[in-house]
Amino acid sequence: MAVGLFGGSFNPPHEGHALVAETALRRLGLDQLWWMVTPGNPLKDRNHLAPLAERIAESEKIAENPRIKVTAFEQALGQSYTARTLEFVRARNRGVCFVWVMGADNLKSFHRWQDWRLIVRTFPIAVVDRPGSTLAYLSSPMARAFSHARIDEDDALTLARRRAPAWTFIHGPRSPLSSTALRSAKSD
Repeated sequence: MAVGLFGGSFNPPHEGHALVAETALRRLGLDQLWWMVTPGNPLKDRNHLAPLAERIAESEKIAENPRIKVTAFEQALGQSYTARTLEFVRARNRGVCFVWVMGADNLKSFHRWQDWRLIVRTFPIAVVDRPGSTLAYLSSPMARAFSHARIDEDDALTLARRRAPAWTFIHGPRSPLSSTALRSAKSD
């Protein structure tokens, strides 16, 4: 089984997140995608973070595809660091082929994530295009450090069964929505 792991604060979740999830399901040939709502991002201000239950409920409304499973198991783990979460997932799901799925907007700061190199070496990564981030993948520290592990987008269907490190950049339809902009508009 091939499963995508799509983690984030989803504060709030929006149609752009659903588009990334649907693109990953289709382009990577995934059987499922686990939409992982995190208790909080250590690199982001938590003062404007909506309650976890609210973000889960909103994510479930947006994630209409039955192959998308909305979860918040990081809360039960008492965990908010992706590297630790991925180690947990790997240990508990032997035989499942996982892919870490993220929007291209995360590449700019990915090297600031705790143990980011370990994340790249744990599971293959699919970076899905986001507005304003298309060229960031070329210059990001992760893209430069792991340029040797990049596979062509045309081979994205093979990503889940590749040994990490392996990553690809997937172009496709993009949504201009962003959680930051939605929070800003709400507070105006």
